[in-house]
Amino acid sequence: MSEWIEISILALYYTILGVLAAYGLHRFFLVVGYWRSRGRGPQMPEHMDAWPRVTVQLPIFNEMYVARRLIDAVCALEYPRRLLEIQVLDDSTDETRELVADVVKAWRRQGVDIHHVHREDREGFKAGALEAGLHVAKGELLAVFDADFVPQPEFLRQSVPYFQDPELGMVQCRWGHLNRAYSLLTRVQAILLDGHFVVEHTARHRSGCLFNFNGTAGIWRRQAIEDAGGWEHDTLTEDLDLSYRSQLAGWKFCYLPDVVVPAELPAEINAYKSQQHRWAKGSIQTGRKLLARVLKSPLPLHAKFEAFVHLTANFTYLLMLGLSVLVFPAMYLRRGDEAWKLLAFDLPLFAAATLSVVIFFITSQKRDGAPWWRSLLQMPALMAVGIGLSVNNTRAVWSGLFEDGGIFHRTPKYAIENTQDGWGDKVYKLRKNLSFYIEAGLALYFIGCFTAAVHFQMWLSLPFLWLFLQGYVYMTWLGLYPAFQRRPRRSQTAAAV
Repeated sequence: MSEWIEISILALYYTILGVLAAYGLHRFFLVVGYWRSRGRGPQMPEHMDAWPRVTVQLPIFNEMYVARRLIDAVCALEYPRRLLEIQVLDDSTDETRELVADVVKAWRRQGVDIHHVHREDREGFKAGALEAGLHVAKGELLAVFDADFVPQPEFLRQSVPYFQDPELGMVQCRWGHLNRAYSLLTRVQAILLDGHFVVEHTARHRSGCLFNFNGTAGIWRRQAIEDAGGWEHDTLTEDLDLSYRSQLAGWKFCYLPDVVVPAELPAEINAYKSQQHRWAKGSIQTGRKLLARVLKSPLPLHAKFEAFVHLTANFTYLLMLGLSVLVFPAMYLRRGDEAWKLLAFDLPLFAAATLSVVIFFITSQKRDGAPWWRSLLQMPALMAVGIGLSVNNTRAVWSGLFEDGGIFHRTPKYAIENTQDGWGDKVYKLRKNLSFYIEAGLALYFIGCFTAAVHFQMWLSLPFLWLFLQGYVYMTWLGLYPAFQRRPRRSQTAAAV
């Protein structure tokens, strides 16, 4: 191999590793911001002058297993009946439509102001459904819940009082997890989401930075939506898009980490990958659409920087995939170097890219009292999922760079709440896509790399290679052997919901 090729490989390797280290260190600074802001959360007003009219919007599409659970929970919300309207924004094309119609009729007979709004097409997907509901909604506030959420009865009484601040445009509450203990995959997802909701949202909100509505478990002021231009569907993350436009229009947002709304986590890998693909693609589309406006706005410099990191963070998956290909060649080229040289350059960068992430997620678990050592045991699996998703999310990032909008593939839900439930015989299951085969190829590649490193006695490279090996092997295993995941003990049908 010529010298210039070797130099090019090493230069690209260290550039990628350096950028990943920078994004990793950013998580550490979020942790610092989180700890510094503890105890400075918003205070709920002691008295309500008058309770405003609220419209609760429930956008659903083919959700036969969870639609009844959602509607029943929302109809049990503790709020003055004359001031509460419920819209079931149903774009379903299967038996969900009839199931919803029957449930809505039953609640209407009990005096609940609930409406079944069915569209014949899915134009604009979720954003289109929310916009259609907005046109006929009675409320000055609009709460939104996705099909997999189960709000507690006190949700509105805990969150609506903050809107006595006339400048407040949106309140976001924290997601909980109905089926956290179901499997290793759901436990990892719960930790990943806790990092976002416990640390990231808290640090951004309390430091005066922009943060986003997460599509559900939150409440909007109608005027804040309209001032921002309404729901738009040129990105797959209409919630992130509207959030940034609304804050750029001057509205304040509020995050309530103590108001928790439990939801169902995807129990099978293809559903999870579909969700992550949509979120990654939509965030890149939103960045293309709005980042220039953010940087030109009168926001403080630290808020602009945080917005830049927020909207570009998914590029790390593309970098991670590049690092996956380069890590073994780069270490092989330096196999004759003294050990201290390898440790002096690679170890600090890998530590910045990985240890700061570990600290970030352990911090998110301590908030609810989890022992740090127990959270630490979950970190290898968390790192494996993060690395394993790089193929799936790189495809999303690449698509988001060049494509507006796209098909909104909703995440299947199966009403899984405990370890006895299963999804093996249910409809809505997704098939493997191209990502699986690339992940399997990378798993084989790293098995070969690991074997070669042992053969060449590259002992210091083994921990670094193991990070990637476990990620792609785990992701391949999840996709290759769905029969090993939990199966239902009995057949579950829509009628049982």
